[in-house]
Amino acid sequence: MRLTEKISWLMRRVQRSLFPHLNECLPTPLTEQEKRLVSILEIVQIERHVPRIVTRYRHPGRKPLDRQALARAFVAKALYRHPTTSDLHRALQSAANLRRICGFGPSGTLPSEATFSRVFTAFAAGSMGNVVHDALVAEYLSHELVGHISRDSTAIAGREKPAKKIAKEPKLPRKRGRPAKGEQREELALKRMSRQVHQTAEEAIGELPIACDRGTKQNAKGYKTSWNGYKLHLDTNDIGLPISALVTSASLHDSQVAIPLIKLTSKKVTYLYVQIPDDPGHAFHVISASDSISFRPVIPRDPGQ
Repeated sequence: MRLTEKISWLMRRVQRSLFPHLNECLPTPLTEQEKRLVSILEIVQIERHVPRIVTRYRHPGRKPLDRQALARAFVAKALYRHPTTSDLHRALQSAANLRRICGFGPSGTLPSEATFSRVFTAFAAGSMGNVVHDALVAEYLSHELVGHISRDSTAIAGREKPAKKIAKEPKLPRKRGRPAKGEQREELALKRMSRQVHQTAEEAIGELPIACDRGTKQNAKGYKTSWNGYKLHLDTNDIGLPISALVTSASLHDSQVAIPLIKLTSKKVTYLYVQIPDDPGHAFHVISASDSISFRPVIPRDPGQ
């Protein structure tokens, strides 16, 4: 079943069967935001990717809490755009419907805020979002032929202060001319994009900066905007569904992520065309890295040319 057919079938089933049943079981009728959360949880099914509660716990210490409800709360935090875990914890304490949808009992049995923070940290360290997203892409899009992959980035504002940049050591000027007899000169270090051509996607991603810093980007109206935080890089298919996503420092140029995204996306789906940087030097490296991948690059041109 295709993804659009699956979503259409699922939404009809949720609207016709699940929503009326939930309205009978919950204290108050579902709001539009709560209906949206239920639909997302039904599609994503994040609980399949977390361990179940241990029924017979034989090890010493406290019994581990059920992380499936915490995983659903992890999705609710992103949907409701709660900036902190404390805001989510207060929302769960005050909203009975939200608490029941996530799988918690009465407000008195809600895990502590420290437990939420500890489990959410474990989810982030284990890349829970990437695991769930890759599973959805593999299930619904891996067997389809994608026509065109579009690539773009967007700003993510961060609450922390920008990291201080490490001062680079000044390079000594190289001696001009041919080396003397018996003289050995150090080889110039390859730049990042030159290294990415021969690296795997994981190796190239591991070298990208991820610290919070300051970025500047030109918006759709031609004005430059600056922000402190990060940058989200996305590869999307023809209808705008994300195939691959990377989060880097805000100051990183989009061209530095082109090769890792191409290699990452090529493992997930089969596609025909992909957009690559319009800079000749960057385009050369991207085309060189794509020799073993079957697609045709599309280089945007200046409309005035």
